[in-house]
Amino acid sequence: MTIRFDNRVAIVTGAGHGLGRSYALALAARGAKVVVNDIGGAIDGSGGSQSPAEAVVADIVAAGGEAVPNYDSVADRDSAANIVQTAVDAFGTVDILINNAGIVRDKSFHKIELDDYEFVMQVHMLGTVYVTHAAFPIMREKDYGRILMVTSSAGIYGNFGQSNYGAAKMGVIGLMNTLKVESSRNNIMINTMAPLAATRIAEPSGIFNEYDPELVTPDAVTAMVTYLVSEDCTDSGNIIAATAGYYSKVHVVESAGLRVDPRVPITPEQLGDQWGDITEMRDPKPYFDAVEHLRAKMAKE
Repeated sequence: MTIRFDNRVAIVTGAGHGLGRSYALALAARGAKVVVNDIGGAIDGSGGSQSPAEAVVADIVAAGGEAVPNYDSVADRDSAANIVQTAVDAFGTVDILINNAGIVRDKSFHKIELDDYEFVMQVHMLGTVYVTHAAFPIMREKDYGRILMVTSSAGIYGNFGQSNYGAAKMGVIGLMNTLKVESSRNNIMINTMAPLAATRIAEPSGIFNEYDPELVTPDAVTAMVTYLVSEDCTDSGNIIAATAGYYSKVHVVESAGLRVDPRVPITPEQLGDQWGDITEMRDPKPYFDAVEHLRAKMAKE
């Protein structure tokens, strides 16, 4: 069946450029009413303009869709809540939230100013918290919602000069892992995307000096995002990577490890001797939540 979003209301933060713009256009083309949020700033979060959000709204309307602009920052509690209020005022509700807004202020950890560190965390991590917190009660009340977090390989695997960005991007995964449990009875599906596309936020990394940007298109990522926020997707708690025609699931797993009798004292030296057994990734196992993990670890053989 064709995926449609008729009578659904979507919020896309950071939708004035790049991937966010692509998400907003795709959802609107399939029938969603869209709140196009963007402060219109530079990639470091400075400045502001209403033009980017308004231009995307104009494109949607010209194509026969429905959309309204919003210029609030996700990095402030009240401002972030107003993004959700814009959806309610314009369209009566919110069904879909894509937490796409982001900035970069890259610098190696020993050189970075803490103000820059904190602001990147504020936008990516707390911005996701603020907007989601405002939308969550509406979705719970109606027993329907689709929420998408956005992570990065810089958070999952690390990247030079991006300790602030990477820390924030791992933080949203932790948020998803708890919300997938808390929302499971309310038909709210929460997943996390790890995208890579030739957009302006990726330019400072210099990655497209090495790889062809025409192979890393926003459209390829948008196809997966569109599925993840659709009614057809009834899976929750996934980290999905998407770039250059490549789609995969990323998962935190734990090795079989070493089990000893906890009643018998063990020394650091013994653990050092057994280090290979502890760290060898044999029989890796994922866990749905912390409770399942604890039960597995406390189980007696």
